[in-house]
Amino acid sequence: MDALARRQEITPDTYRSFLAYLDVKEKSAQTYTRSLRPMLRYFSDNAITRPQRADIIAYRQSLSARGLKPTTVQNYITAARLFFSWTDQEGIYPNIAAHVKGAKLDRAHKKDYLTSSQSKAVLRAIDTASLTGMRDYALLALTITGALRTIEVSRANIADLRTLGDMTVLYLQGKGRDEKTEYVRVPEPVEAAIRAYLVRRGECDPAAPLFASGSNNSRGGRLSTRAISGICKAAMVKAGYNSPRLTAHSLRHTGITLALLRGASLEEAQEYARHASISTTMIYNHALDRAKNGCSLAVSNSIF
Repeated sequence: MDALARRQEITPDTYRSFLAYLDVKEKSAQTYTRSLRPMLRYFSDNAITRPQRADIIAYRQSLSARGLKPTTVQNYITAARLFFSWTDQEGIYPNIAAHVKGAKLDRAHKKDYLTSSQSKAVLRAIDTASLTGMRDYALLALTITGALRTIEVSRANIADLRTLGDMTVLYLQGKGRDEKTEYVRVPEPVEAAIRAYLVRRGECDPAAPLFASGSNNSRGGRLSTRAISGICKAAMVKAGYNSPRLTAHSLRHTGITLALLRGASLEEAQEYARHASISTTMIYNHALDRAKNGCSLAVSNSIF
């Protein structure tokens, strides 16, 4: 059957069938839904029922014209490519999105990191007199030293704090993982802060979240990634580091960057950061190589 014979109309039912076909977790399905909705709306607004390759390219250009971030444009086009790959596979519609490029992404980090002295200042600024303060101090200290993602912090349970050899480790369930197979070492000062918080909290159920909510509505419940982001941001702002480029993810950047600055190899940093590809770790290394460029200091010394 040739492509023209298979060129049916693309309808909302086609999208629903595609989403039902996907063998992904609910959160991923929601992401695909959000990513495909703009294309469905674009086709509808422009009365396009039998789109062609030129329509996909025009759609991509419309996304850029709206001022969307390159990463957002890339996600939307990736979803479009996956959708039309499926329609072609099912004999519904030819793959008109094959090899359509997304947006050109800047591989440099969009977030800043903290220096070692700034990290100390952020931790010192946390008032640990209260239970909430003890939690926030332990949470930030663990996030920095373990280079944790907010989802890893949110999913951590008390039982995940375990002994391995002569050290204490925290087993993690990272993004896209179903089990807690990876772990990070917990330094003694950080473990002491966590243990002190748990004693003060009075929680001993191994299945309970390692860091619990203290709000009236969800006291003792698991912190969401949004709540963790808010805790980290508030701590940095309190210490005087109020920048849109400093977020909870900056604390993960901080751990990886400081590890490399202290002499960790790329392979060690990759394992520590739990990067699937060493090319991701190399982004940190390239940024540090540029930062070590002494030209500006040489020029400054010649003038001042």
